[in-house]
Amino acid sequence: MNHVWIILIGALVGSSCSMLGCFLVLRKMSMIGDAISHSVLPGIVIAFLISGSRDSLVMMFGAAAIGLVTVFLIQMFQNSGVQSDASIGVVFTALFAVGVVLISLYTRQVDLDLDCVLYGEIAYAPWDTLHVGGHSIGPKAVWGVGASFLLNVLVISLFFKQFKISTFDPALAAALGIPVVFFHYLLMGLVSISTVASFESVGAILVVGMIIVPAATAYLLTDKLSTMIVISVLLSIISSVLGYYIAFLLDASIGGTMVVVAGVLFLIALFFSPKGVRHHVKFSHGA
Repeated sequence: MNHVWIILIGALVGSSCSMLGCFLVLRKMSMIGDAISHSVLPGIVIAFLISGSRDSLVMMFGAAAIGLVTVFLIQMFQNSGVQSDASIGVVFTALFAVGVVLISLYTRQVDLDLDCVLYGEIAYAPWDTLHVGGHSIGPKAVWGVGASFLLNVLVISLFFKQFKISTFDPALAAALGIPVVFFHYLLMGLVSISTVASFESVGAILVVGMIIVPAATAYLLTDKLSTMIVISVLLSIISSVLGYYIAFLLDASIGGTMVVVAGVLFLIALFFSPKGVRHHVKFSHGA
């Protein structure tokens, strides 16, 4: 039964992250996912220090808050003339370092370490169950990541038109009265929540892979946003299933193998999809 839970958790993490990744890829903000996944660390630690609890909901709020701070600082630096990649690098390394220092100073006696946050271990997730009325109702990760997935589906479904127009033509969106800045920060808040919800199952580093790789693969396979989101979710599920069984055969990291499979699927799309072939031919001619 544990293998079913592991695959389900992986599929939920991938689905939750990849649908947001589609918007990040189209907005050319792929590295924002990397920045948020690292910079939310101090938010998790501060939430723990204030509440004295490792409750996932409390940590989600702390992470989401710092995620928004991250995006605000990056935007502020860019508006001040700092290059985009430099802004991202400065903000996420500085905030991540603050989180590392806080952990080393205040949480030495608590199970809140870098291995848990950075790498995670999905194989152990089924053993950490949620109990209601003395009865187990399944792994906490399923409920946490599942709630994040449903939140993403709900918000994107309700505001799909606004997200779509803001992504492809911010000027038109503003002219139509759509609050572009609000939807920008709403998207970043969802990325923050999805990131921290996935920490204990696959870790922050692997979350970045799930945010970007399936979305980038789907981008090569279609020119329609709604189809791109569906394809990215399907690719995430395929990566989770194949990744689990390959990791089982190789006795390797399950989360890591899931992302490796996603990377292989990206390479296949890059070299064999019509859009990927066009880019490859164009690159070859340019060289």
